[in-house]
Amino acid sequence: MGINKESDISANLQIGPTSAGMVRIYVEAEGGIELPLDFDPEEAEEIAEELRAAAEAARGMADGTKGGARPKKGR
Repeated sequence: MGINKESDISANLQIGPTSAGMVRIYVEAEGGIELPLDFDPEEAEEIAEELRAAAEAARGMADGTKGGARPKKGR
């Protein structure tokens, strides 16, 4: 399955720190699938930056601008 392919699978997502000093992204999906993903804090910050960049690009696609750039107001 590619990143741009729709799916009917639903899942729950939890994100938080572990007692071992890691950041856990925990995914629980239909059929008893449980996927704990642990990252050191630096990796978690990189993931957060990628999420922000993807959100900005998605906004650009939704409003019709190229490359995720938001249109400037007053122009």
